[in-house]
Amino acid sequence: MTAKGWRESLAVYAEPAALRMFFFGFSSGLPLLLILGTLSFWLRESGVDLKTIGFLSWVGLVYGFKWAWSPLVDRFTLPVLGRLLGRRRSWLALSQAGVASGLLVMASTDPAQNLTMMTVAALCTAWCSATQDIALDAYRIESAAEEKQAALAATYQTGYRIAMIWAGAGALAIAAWAETQGADMREAWRWSYGAMAASALLGLTATLLSPEPESRAKAVSPRLSWSEKVARYVVEPFSDFFRRYGKASFVILALIATYRISDVVMGIMANPFYQDMGFTKAEVAAVSKVFGVVMTLVGAFVGGVVAMRFGTMRTLALGAILACGTNLLFVLLSHAGHDVVVLAAVVSADNLAGGLSSSAFLAYLSGLTSREHTATQYALFSSLMLILPKFLAGFSGVFVEWAGYAGFFTMTAAIGVPVFFLTLWAAALRR
Repeated sequence: MTAKGWRESLAVYAEPAALRMFFFGFSSGLPLLLILGTLSFWLRESGVDLKTIGFLSWVGLVYGFKWAWSPLVDRFTLPVLGRLLGRRRSWLALSQAGVASGLLVMASTDPAQNLTMMTVAALCTAWCSATQDIALDAYRIESAAEEKQAALAATYQTGYRIAMIWAGAGALAIAAWAETQGADMREAWRWSYGAMAASALLGLTATLLSPEPESRAKAVSPRLSWSEKVARYVVEPFSDFFRRYGKASFVILALIATYRISDVVMGIMANPFYQDMGFTKAEVAAVSKVFGVVMTLVGAFVGGVVAMRFGTMRTLALGAILACGTNLLFVLLSHAGHDVVVLAAVVSADNLAGGLSSSAFLAYLSGLTSREHTATQYALFSSLMLILPKFLAGFSGVFVEWAGYAGFFTMTAAIGVPVFFLTLWAAALRR
């Protein structure tokens, strides 16, 4: 590989489409931890037991069913907003406003006093976030040719991961700072989630300043009967996938359904684990902010470049191995106890692996879609990749109480091993 070749590969990151993806990635990644990981820290601090926290993670299953309304987002143009912004941007603006509103409701709710209201607010935020993802994925795929999707995925993932760090470390840091200013725990979290709601406006601003992409997905024709609309806009995107990939479809779908299983199942218990190990909000925030940001940026960009130069499937296989290995590092942390240095090393490795594998996985999913059914097919893939992991994650609190944190982290590493062999199988079928 010549120096010129590497420069050409890296130059794509300076293109406007790639830079826009950074801000859209931030908008997409912001809500996830606020309804799952960071929320679990807040719930644990409020006295909610681990089993309940685990089951409340099923709020994330909303993302696993977004395929159900993706044809609506893909084909239906919103009145008024659609005429002003276009089909993709109108759905983006509406859902981003919904995310900000949902986070404000969460900020004003005390989970110790009204856990039901907190759950409903988290569900509404998750629905708006999932709808945003449907429109964003279509926007990203329609913004560039297939050979540039890995680079777009890398900048998207960079923004996404920074948002997750902001929603994790940033939210914890704001809550910790508020407590130093004399606020009680409830008031501190109100300040934290209020700041997160304001941060959601960054995505809305990016939407308003971005151009509408050229879409091949035609709007719903009013002249068609309901049965014809269902056949064309709901059934056809799914049957198109099976026609194009034949018997390999089932291996591809199995890989999609399990690729992130190690990370997702483990992630729900990460923040309760930190708290039970004696780490403060300030310590977790500082480590995630410094080491997490650096390693996430490195992982995302390395993943994008490696996928472009050496192939997506090889990068996917590497990511599958790293996911298992970094989960085992949490076993080391559970034995090390309250050791900030070990925490920094584990968080760094975990973010590096996550950034690399996510960039390759997004590029892989993007390459599977047909441009005529972008939003619907990508929603199917991204939904499928979450249903099984999110369902199993609901039992994570039960498993921790039974086997302890070390046993739990070992189990999450073990269930990721078959994913590596599925990746090799899918790569062989692709060749």
